[in-house]
Amino acid sequence: MREIKIGIIGIGNMGSSHAKSIVKDRVKNAKLTAVCDIDSARIKWAKNNLDSEIEYFTNPQRFYQEADIEAVLIATPHYDHPPLAVKAFKNDLHVLIEKPAGVYTKAVREMNEAAQKTDKVFGIMYNQRTRAIYQKLKELIDSGELGEIKRTNWIIDWYRPQSYYNNGGWRATWEGEGGGVLLNQDPHQLDLWQWICGMPKKVRAFAENGKYHNIEVEDDVTAYVEYENGATGVFVTSTGIAPETNRLEISGNKGKIIVENNEIHFKRLRTPEREFNHDFKGGFGSPECWECKIPLAGDNPEHLGILNNWIDAILNGAELIAPGEEGIKGLTISNAMHLSAWTDDWVELPLDENLFKDKLDEKIDNSTFVKENIEAETMEVEGTF
Repeated sequence: MREIKIGIIGIGNMGSSHAKSIVKDRVKNAKLTAVCDIDSARIKWAKNNLDSEIEYFTNPQRFYQEADIEAVLIATPHYDHPPLAVKAFKNDLHVLIEKPAGVYTKAVREMNEAAQKTDKVFGIMYNQRTRAIYQKLKELIDSGELGEIKRTNWIIDWYRPQSYYNNGGWRATWEGEGGGVLLNQDPHQLDLWQWICGMPKKVRAFAENGKYHNIEVEDDVTAYVEYENGATGVFVTSTGIAPETNRLEISGNKGKIIVENNEIHFKRLRTPEREFNHDFKGGFGSPECWECKIPLAGDNPEHLGILNNWIDAILNGAELIAPGEEGIKGLTISNAMHLSAWTDDWVELPLDENLFKDKLDEKIDNSTFVKENIEAETMEVEGTF
């Protein structure tokens, strides 16, 4: 079978990792033929570490016009994902974007509309969807094993010291990244949350900016959501809590599922709660409960799983694990959390995309973040002072 000629735009941490995977033949029927990055240092790294036959570009426009490619993997900073994807579709290219889909849903919606006007394969790097634990969890929920969902709770911490933020010039700024923990660390969890449990209809969130770090964006968030069927959910996340917690609970009419420490525990009710509630006449009592550890079968192909699936979809019409158009869903929840915190009010979905963009622009325009402070702290951490 022929090889798909791939170009990568953005050779940072993720872009370079994907590039190495392709040149080392870990992606079946794929060939890396071009690389683009506006940072000449990254191009120098690529020339020293990748195939000598690859074309190298520092100008995205020339990359799209001149590179010998059929498909592009976009691994640039968040704001650039939608416009670069739109250009790729206009140049008749298949597209795979890194997460998140973008910073604000208005731009992502325009990207999705551009994708729908073509016959090209559009994917997003939601590699967590390939993990056996989340595949099994989705199967349990979709099969009705848990019954109707009543409540979801996810506590997810990503501890980061100040030095982490000091080492990234565009990181943790409204202008450079568009947000903090919600945009950087949580896109996978927000996607999994909606992929498994569905989209909420209403969001109320509290986000604190720079609570634990010298940054201008959020590093601590607590959000409450409501679903169409009356179920509720809570999402708690931070980069300032150690030791970390990653615990997802989903309560349904037939019991409760707990996901933690890479295990699924199912507290299964022999009698559904609503049925027991209606029929039981003994005063105090509760349904009989069986505690089951759910077996997990299968591999965890992660990034390689998404890459190989994308190529398989291009060549053979395989169903995408993570369609690019679905990137807007987790971002919608993230945008709603931000907007709720900024306006100190409930946000109903679909959210007001223009209002969100206006509020984000205000954050950028009114930024009081002084880059020199970060540079000074970076020098101090590295022992220059």
